[in-house]
Amino acid sequence: MSTWDVLLWGVLPYVTVAVLVLGTVWRYRYDKFGWTTRSSELHESRLLRIGSPLFHFGLLVVIIGHVIGLIIPKSWTDAAGLSQEAYHVQALLLGGIAGFCTLVGIGILIWRRRTTGPVFMATTRNDKLMYVVLVAAIVVGLATTLLGAAGGEEHNYRLSVAPWFRSLFVLQPDVASMSAAGPAFQLHALIGMLLFAIWPFTRLVHAFTAPVGYLFRPYIVYRSRQGGPAVRPARRGWEPI
Repeated sequence: MSTWDVLLWGVLPYVTVAVLVLGTVWRYRYDKFGWTTRSSELHESRLLRIGSPLFHFGLLVVIIGHVIGLIIPKSWTDAAGLSQEAYHVQALLLGGIAGFCTLVGIGILIWRRRTTGPVFMATTRNDKLMYVVLVAAIVVGLATTLLGAAGGEEHNYRLSVAPWFRSLFVLQPDVASMSAAGPAFQLHALIGMLLFAIWPFTRLVHAFTAPVGYLFRPYIVYRSRQGGPAVRPARRGWEPI
């Protein structure tokens, strides 16, 4: 192992986590009003209705696939009777389809943002950087999915990337395993860490917010500007607004 291996796979992951946590806390304390995606649905909704579900649902499946592939050890799936070939087939089918949907969805959203004037005007420099890093992570992720499906020990991330990832949680990073991984997997890990490092400073921070208040907020009443007669007589007492 070289010094670069130790820095990249033994130090950089913890630096990334520190930036993610501290950056999120800073953003919440000093930019609460900016903690939003700055919705642009009023400017354009046709492409948004197509691109947003493709991106978000595809990304959800991609995240689930990463959790299964990185956290669940290979010995567990072997004990459950799932062969290596069967695992790679389902990873290729589900991961490939989900990754392709995510890429198409983000492509539609970027095209919409670039071609719709008011939406483009609301795009910050941080947002532009985020789109570049996010697209790079998706493209390289699709490449690693294809390499993993190709088989062979050199492309089996469950023997290299996954042990390294799990070792980070016990504060004993397995640098040797990650340094033995293929270049595509290493590049994907580096882009992923960069994405998490810039996460708190972009619109991606909205992923940490759950709209729980929507379940309990009062009704919103829309009234006509014409000021016509009421549909029903007003009732005394408090009404949801």
